[in-house]
Amino acid sequence: MTATRDQVLKALDQIIDPASGRSVVQEDMIQGLVVREGHVGFALEVPPQRGPGAEPLRRAAEAAVLALAGVKSVTAVLTAHQAQQGQQAAPEAPRRHAPRRAAPSIEGVGAIIAVASGKGGVGKSTVAVNLALSLARLGLRVGLLDADIYGPSVPRLLGIREKPETDGKKLKPIEKYGIRTMSIGFLVDEDQAMIWRGPMVQSALTQMLGDVLWGTPDAPLDVLVLDMPPGTGDAQLTIAQRVPLKGAVIVSTPQDIALIDARKGISMFRKTEVPILGIVENMSQFVCPDCGSRHDIFGHGGARETAQKLGVPFLGEIPLVPRIRELSDAGTPVSVTAPDGPEAAAFLALAQEVAVTLRAEARPAPAIIFE
Repeated sequence: MTATRDQVLKALDQIIDPASGRSVVQEDMIQGLVVREGHVGFALEVPPQRGPGAEPLRRAAEAAVLALAGVKSVTAVLTAHQAQQGQQAAPEAPRRHAPRRAAPSIEGVGAIIAVASGKGGVGKSTVAVNLALSLARLGLRVGLLDADIYGPSVPRLLGIREKPETDGKKLKPIEKYGIRTMSIGFLVDEDQAMIWRGPMVQSALTQMLGDVLWGTPDAPLDVLVLDMPPGTGDAQLTIAQRVPLKGAVIVSTPQDIALIDARKGISMFRKTEVPILGIVENMSQFVCPDCGSRHDIFGHGGARETAQKLGVPFLGEIPLVPRIRELSDAGTPVSVTAPDGPEAAAFLALAQEVAVTLRAEARPAPAIIFE
């Protein structure tokens, strides 16, 4: 038996905020609460002046929920609201910089997030697919766009071999494992090389975003996950500048050479004013399938350290285990085939972090009053 939302809120209601003497629930500090199949995620929102000083309160809230019967994991993140209702903004001169050009929204799509990497070979597509599947496990309507024109991986990772249909005007995404997907790989043979120059790639990306029936007015997507091509080239800039991205998840291995390129990816998104949702350390540790011993094949902890240095969230570690690779190659992702295993739990924890951030970002901005 798993814990319910009411039971989680009751446990959190016992956590007293020392600043007010009232519980974190009474103070409306719990935001974006997600409770699904024993996995719990939420944000603890505090005034910005408290910042990291509220970390003990976050740990207490996390421990209270983890103590509940039926709770398998808890992900609690600390967030700061820029200004509370009725609170005046500091009399600071407004910054003058060129705002990011407002990108047109995608019909039938709520939030759009990018899963990106500074270089290839770090398991970005595997993370993107399992993140999308895990977000669907949390109850969200999810779409997945394979934006890697030159090296599409989604058809193999999801075991999709059929061609998409059309209603005469737009392509219909192929549904698999509860998510809606589209990839240039659905339209060409697996061994066929896409020998395209930049303008053709931009056109293909634009069409796969706007000319696909991602959602309907009655059933819009909550989130569309973009599996980005690796690097910081033309395709990445096209998406960052023309797509209304809610944020980007950066995937890296612990290896120094991968982290160098991950930092370049973060720099690109920052320059195009795309929020960084956080860094994921993939292939974090090799887990021996026979004895269970752990080995740091590519090092360990490098992504966490990089996140701390750059001031971005660290979203978790994905282990290097044969089962993830084997099931991915077979088109049966670990998040679907072995949903109760430790590998799927790692992806679900990542999805909880992203879901909490998306819900927190979706809250209306506070009013700023000038006198």
